[in-house]
Amino acid sequence: MNTPWHSPSEVEKALGQQIQKLLRHIPWIQDINVSDNPAPFHRSFDWLVAFRVPKGPEVELWIDCRSEPRPAHFPYVSVDREFEEEGQTKRIRVRVFGAPHLSPRMREICEDHGWSWYDLAGNCRISVPGVIHLERTGNAPVHHPPRPAANLGTPEAGRVIRALIAPENADRPVWTQRAIQQETDPHVSLGLVNKVVQHLREEAFVEESPNGGIRLREPLKLLLAWRDAYRFDQQRRHGYFTLLKGRELRDSLARLGSQSGGFAQYAAFSAAEFQAPHVRQPKTWLYVREKEVPKFESLVEASAVATGENLVVLIPDDDGVFYMADGGLTSDHRMACTNAVQTYVDLWHAGGRGKEAAEALLERRLKPQWKDKGLKV
Repeated sequence: MNTPWHSPSEVEKALGQQIQKLLRHIPWIQDINVSDNPAPFHRSFDWLVAFRVPKGPEVELWIDCRSEPRPAHFPYVSVDREFEEEGQTKRIRVRVFGAPHLSPRMREICEDHGWSWYDLAGNCRISVPGVIHLERTGNAPVHHPPRPAANLGTPEAGRVIRALIAPENADRPVWTQRAIQQETDPHVSLGLVNKVVQHLREEAFVEESPNGGIRLREPLKLLLAWRDAYRFDQQRRHGYFTLLKGRELRDSLARLGSQSGGFAQYAAFSAAEFQAPHVRQPKTWLYVREKEVPKFESLVEASAVATGENLVVLIPDDDGVFYMADGGLTSDHRMACTNAVQTYVDLWHAGGRGKEAAEALLERRLKPQWKDKGLKV
């Protein structure tokens, strides 16, 4: 069911009723009292719900209601000082965010900032330290927000995200949309960059810079959002067999990387073996642009096979996977690897022990690089 709401006041009223319904399912809660507009000097709060528990303190839930919440509009600045002072008394105050529907990103924002939350479907996470912890998820939403302005799973959106979160770019304090467009490879239109940036701003992955432009706010959270939207199944996978091994195979792949103009790279597990060795497996994983496949087959002396493969060749649906290659002939005389952020999302979806390898890459390579350049992770 998708319930239409005619005004913010109707949403506020429904959320006031819902919080009471949730609390009344807890038998030991006593003396529930609800009042509206609890703090006229703080416009963000709409309801005050007070109650007691046996031999416990009085609890106040200060509730902020929103009709169509967006992470970028979350009330990051609120009444922290008043809350801290009350915490020294026998009254506990808890900030709660209520909305008809909260996206996973919105819930994450609430929890990161110490807020409880709930929606009109009964999904909730209401935590009062030392008193109650009420958590329910999985209820079908009664209201769906408008579709997001951008789909992070498209190849074009992926090009924008790679540019923003690649560790090599982390020392750029400010991005303009024109700079993002110029950095994408292949280039995307300025209109599409604007569309993606607007979505990332609404989701609080990027923020406005005081001097104009935008700056990356949370590279890790953006990487995880891209990972979940990423379509690894759009890369065509082919199995090959070669008798080349060890140094001979490595040198042949180095020639392939050079002669293909960078459109052949180590991928997934094989890229991770250079970037953050953790999981070893016998196959060599590669990205090869489709037009370079005959060159690959010749240089590596590889034949396509249905079973018994020792080479996994991924033919990408978009050349963006080759963006900002990591290492290669100029550093250690080998074929380059995909950028670490590309390696991470591919590993996550590759099956086997891919998720384990992806986590190792995140902890040992990506997080330290972001931290070294002053980004929050």
